[in-house]
Amino acid sequence: GMLFFFAGYEIDFRRIRGEPLRLAVWGWLLSLVLAYSIGGLLAWAGIVLSLIYTGSAMATTAIGTLIPILSDNGEMRTRFGTYLLGAGAVGEFGPILLITLVLSAQGTLKSAVILIAFIVVAVGAAVMAVRSLPRGWSVMQRTIESSNQLAVRLAVVLIFALVSLANTLGLDLLLGGFAAGIITRLALRGREVHVFESKLTALGYGFFIPFFFIVSGMRFDVDSLVSSPGAMAKLVLFFGLFLVVRGVPALVLYRRVLDARDRAALAFFSSTQLPLVVAITTIALDAGKMRSSTAAALVGAAILSTLVFPLVGLHLRRGRTEHDLVELPD
Repeated sequence: GMLFFFAGYEIDFRRIRGEPLRLAVWGWLLSLVLAYSIGGLLAWAGIVLSLIYTGSAMATTAIGTLIPILSDNGEMRTRFGTYLLGAGAVGEFGPILLITLVLSAQGTLKSAVILIAFIVVAVGAAVMAVRSLPRGWSVMQRTIESSNQLAVRLAVVLIFALVSLANTLGLDLLLGGFAAGIITRLALRGREVHVFESKLTALGYGFFIPFFFIVSGMRFDVDSLVSSPGAMAKLVLFFGLFLVVRGVPALVLYRRVLDARDRAALAFFSSTQLPLVVAITTIALDAGKMRSSTAAALVGAAILSTLVFPLVGLHLRRGRTEHDLVELPD
């Protein structure tokens, strides 16, 4: 929940609106077509059981995992970072909707009704936060450096409340964390929040989020992966397919706005995956729609993508960050 809170919190819709968002939507739709087409071929060949689950897992982007890497390297304040943020936002939010509407155990109509109910509650919380925060902001500012920590406590309560609500309604808890991040960003618009962000970052990346990666590692089925050469071959296959599914749209659709080197960097960053791959493979295993060896290969390829692709992307962007800075909206 905390990991996806930061994914939602970093998405400034005023910044990515227009061409970055339009290209991101078309890019993800193209990725979905590629993923389902490739998934269909793999299912026809008997390599996987379900094109839907396998394809959905390949059409994701781990923007929540990338954000600290991008922030530390100054990319969040660049023109390139704006396009990557748009691609990552859609590449993360789109699959979350797929999990909610298509991949859940409930019927599509029932899931849609529940999702609408959740959105109504989330929008109501956002409106209340935006309207009430100006009156109480001075109190939060006075307590931001005291033991009270009111602003941080409210943010954590919001995360847990929406995650719990999403889980209770039968939605994926990732949606709750994502919505909490968006609401917090909207409520704090136009205010100086560097100290607040620093405290949340310390809490999230220093305490909560490491548990996600620890638990993911503990649940990683190494035995299924190393038990046969076929499983290892699928890991290599999926590692390459991540780059095809998410990288090709970046190379094709961004020709007018980014040069070849930046498009290649965008392709590698966009192909970085992990949290949603873990979520989708877990759902698929529970539904009996995926072999354990395939799930292990997908998760193993996603782990490898988080180790390799960001390093390649940063190498391609080396020396370009300081010449690509843009003025961010207040």
